[in-house]
Formats: sequence, C-alpha cells, structure tokens
Amino acid sequence: MNILGISCFYHDSAACLIRDGGIVAAAQEERFTRKKHDPRFPVNAIGYCLDEGTITVGDLDYVVFYDKPFLTFERLLLSYLTVAPKGLRSWIEAMPLWLGQKLHLQKIIKKEIEYEGDVLFTEHHEAHAASAFYPSPFVESAFLTIDGVGEWTTASYGFGKGKDITLLKELHFPDSVGLLYSAFTYFTGFRVNSGEYKLMGLAPYGDPIYRDLILTELVDLKEDGSVRLNLSYFEFLGGMRMTNRRFAKLFGGPPRKPETDITRREMDIAASIQSVTEEIVMKMARHVYKETGLKNLCLAGGVALNCVGNGRILREGPFDNIWIQPAAGDAGGALGSALCVWHRYLEKDRTVTEGKDSQRGSYLGPSFSNGTVKAFLDNHGYPYHRLEKAERAGIIASQIAEGKTVGYMAGRMEFGPRALGARSILGDPRSDKTQSVMNLKIKYRESFRPFAPTVLEEKAPEYFEIDRPSPYMLLVADVREERRLPQPSHDGMGLLERLKIKRSDIPAVTHLDYSARLQTVNRKDKPDYYEVISEFERLTGCAVIVNTSFNVRGEPIVCSPEDAYRCFMRTEMDVLVMENCILYKKEQPAWKEKGDWRSELELD
Repeated sequence: MNILGISCFYHDSAACLIRDGGIVAAAQEERFTRKKHDPRFPVNAIGYCLDEGTITVGDLDYVVFYDKPFLTFERLLLSYLTVAPKGLRSWIEAMPLWLGQKLHLQKIIKKEIEYEGDVLFTEHHEAHAASAFYPSPFVESAFLTIDGVGEWTTASYGFGKGKDITLLKELHFPDSVGLLYSAFTYFTGFRVNSGEYKLMGLAPYGDPIYRDLILTELVDLKEDGSVRLNLSYFEFLGGMRMTNRRFAKLFGGPPRKPETDITRREMDIAASIQSVTEEIVMKMARHVYKETGLKNLCLAGGVALNCVGNGRILREGPFDNIWIQPAAGDAGGALGSALCVWHRYLEKDRTVTEGKDSQRGSYLGPSFSNGTVKAFLDNHGYPYHRLEKAERAGIIASQIAEGKTVGYMAGRMEFGPRALGARSILGDPRSDKTQSVMNLKIKYRESFRPFAPTVLEEKAPEYFEIDRPSPYMLLVADVREERRLPQPSHDGMGLLERLKIKRSDIPAVTHLDYSARLQTVNRKDKPDYYEVISEFERLTGCAVIVNTSFNVRGEPIVCSPEDAYRCFMRTEMDVLVMENCILYKKEQPAWKEKGDWRSELELD
C-alpha cells in the first residue's frame, strides 16, 4: 500500500512516500527548485518520491496533507477581526493565496499530480506527533511538539504506545514559544522561519541580561511550561512585522537592520531569549514526565531544532531517553501525515526494533550513480580522477588532513535541514583557522557561526560529554574538560577578537561556551563517511572532522552533481568528491558566471 504525504504553502514544502508502513523516500522541494525554504506545491519532490518507489500516481492508495486549511483560515480570520482595521494591508496580501490555493487543496492536489482518489487531512500537530513517535525506537513514549503555530495549536503533548497516539493537552495561538523566539529572530535582524538557528548560535557570545525583563514584561510562564504572551509588544496578529515600537523601546532602540554589524545588544538579547526558551522547554518536559510517567520522550516541531535546549533536556530532564525527528519542522509534516494514515486511519500495527529508529539515518533523498556523475563530468569536460574503493577513504582523508576543504556528495541526500555526510563540506577540526576560512570564503556567512563536528560513534565520549549516539546533529554536548584551553577575560573584546581565541584541541568545532552540536556516525548507517573519518583518525590521531552543509548562505543544500559542481566553483573549496570521482580546484577550467549570483540568494 502506497501513501503519499504532502506539506506545502507555508514554508519548507516536502513530500514523503510510505509503503506498507516503511519510509521509501522523503525530500524538500527546495532541493530541486534551488529556492531556499520553497513553500510552493512540491511537484518535484513528489516526482522524486514516485520515481524512488518505482510507481506512478495511479499506484497511490492515499494522499494526505499535513494541515487542515479551514481551521487555519478560521484562526487568521478571527485574528484579523481582533485587530481590525490595523491588519488590513496584511489581510489584503494574504487573501489571494488563501482564496486561490489554500482553501482548495483537494482540487489543487488532484490537478497538479492528476490524482483521482480522495485526499485526506491530518491536523498540523498530529502530523508532528506522528513524525516524532512512529519512526522512534520506542514501543511506548511521551511526545512533545512545539512550533510557531499549526491551525490553532502552538504546542502539544501526549503519549504513544504501539500504533496508537493519545493527545493530552494543547497550547493555543497566540501564546507560542516558537513565535516568541521568531519575534527575537526578527528583532535581531535575521529572517523569520530561517534565521532562528543563527540566534541560537549567537547566544554564547552574550550574557542573558534581559532574561528577567522578558519573563516580567513579555511572557507569563507557568510551572507546567505553558506561556501567555503580552500581545501589546507584538505585531504578528495582523501586522507585517513581528514586534512593535513598544518592544523596541523595551530593548533600547529599533530592530537591527539585516546585514549591519552585530552589536553587544544583539548578543545579549540572543543569550537572554535562548535562556528563557530553555527554561520554558525544560518546564514543559518536566510536566510531560509528571503527567505520563514514561521514561522516553519524542520531540518534533520547529522548536525541536533548538539543539541547545534538546541537550539540556537530555542532561537535566527526567527522561532516560529522547528522540528528535530529524526533519522536525514543517517538512517533517509530510512524513508524519503519511504515517498517521497508516497507523491511525488504517489501524495498522507498528513494528519496533529495540534501540533502532526507522528513519534510516534520514538518508531518504535522491542518489546519483557513479555512471551519472561521470556522464555529467565527461559531457562538460570537467577534469576528474577516479577513486578506487580501496583507496577512496584514504585519499579524501589525506586532503582534509592537509587543511583542504572538501565538498562531499555520496549516497542518498538527507531529509531535514542538517547535512549528515551525504551532502556535506568537510574540514580539519584541529586548525584554529578552519572556522573563519570556511565561513568567509566558502559559506559566505556571518563569521560568528559555529561549525558542527562529526565523530565516530564509539569515540564520541573521548571528545564530548555525551554517553549516547547523536546521529541527526540535534544534540549539543560540551567538549571534554581535558581538551579545553583556558580563556582570557572577554571584557572589552569584540566579536571578531573572541573568535580568534583557540578554545580546545579541536577549535574549529568548539563554540565559545565549549559546546558543540555534534553528529555521531557508525559504519552501518553511513559506511563511506565512517571510513573517511576512520582514515582521518589513522593519519592524525583525531576521530573528529568538521561537517557543514554543502551550500552557500542563502542557498539550499545541493542535490545533484550539477548543484555540487556549481557550488564548488563559486567558492574557495579545494576539492570536490562526488561518489567515486574526485576533482581538484586547480585542475578545473575557469568558471564563467552570468551576473552577480550572490545578489540572487535569499540572504537574511
């Protein structure tokens, strides 16, 4: 039985194909269209899923959408009426999309893919809960979903057992942890629904001096983790902005303009809202444990991508184990909605392998054979060398050990926002220059942004204070104390000065507070990537490498050989590996660019 799940028209459109309860394929539309966070109907992602499953639309038994549009429209309508006539401009801009598309989803789906069956709908947070629990390695578990807003729900909790999910409580709009965090994302000059992870990365540079102010003026936080926002400071009910002048007055001036210098104020604001968010999430987790009494917790929703908060739940929370959906945001709703149909609507049993999730490393996207890669390179006349299987890992590892930056494309593309060794840029973590070089010359992004380490799963405790795998880069752990280097006083030092200070023996992946957002890798889930790191350890004695997503700022992660080569040539990357082909920048013909390509990227 084939079930197609779809999410679209908000942000991060995606599609997922489930067959007899197993995940066949899943991908975000942005990877095909090259438009970051593409919200449009995922016609390319759907086409890929059908191709991967070797089926046609006629073979689909069910198609399901991850949201109930009429409930969302009800929320928007009542929100605009609440603040009218203030939200008139926003209303006028929103209505054509709603009246032309979002309220006619069944017709649009049938027309776009020529589907003749019924279209089913799940609720937004039901899809999040399903995406968290059903692929998890737990027979029984509590779940917690937190995001900006679904139809009315902004957070929910309950428990799953076998094939059944039971919802216990919800938090409703406009009271939202996700919207609160996004308001500060906007105020500090980053793009909402895109720049939240930048705010999280900026937090260690500041001090949480505004924490009490936020909890006094903006948020009424209850002991169970529920929140009540003081709406007199926010504009998201009907305005074109997230915050207003009263909010700006509270924090000493107007919002930071995008692309301007980041000041001490933004650093302290980031530290403050991160501290508040962690406290809210911790209270929620403790309450869920108190209500369910279960030892396992599953997380989904956009706030579950806050890996710093996830790390605190793991270290300080009452749960023995946690599992986070790798595509925790809206893209994962396509997966969750399809699993809902299989387990809830059709009441099919669920099989769980003890200690092993069913997400398969989240390597669920397209792959390209060696023949396809070679044909692309030969057709364009791009020089390359073939890597024999026995020497492949050693050659790649030696390039990294020499300080070269390597674009790495191998196997099926990752589903979710994190690069996990299938579409990654790799570097040497031992160099204190790697972070600045990769940020400024390759990623073209803010210099403060930290890089993540990938470490061999069995060696992780030797480098980081963690006692379990972290395959999806959704947990933050501290670098072990014996690897840290003493730091001078930061008083009076600017951001760039602080970046230059070496913090550990793996400085490229050690954040200002000695933390790291790590990925562990094992031989079974990603053998090619595991072997590269193993060879790097053999050469250097270090079982860690730098892993960042294979893209430049403002662009989606690469998907195809063409995407990878273009990104390679547009940057100061040294080496490109595509399957068993290796390319050296010095051997490539001069790259001819049409126009200013960077101006076309969606920078924030």
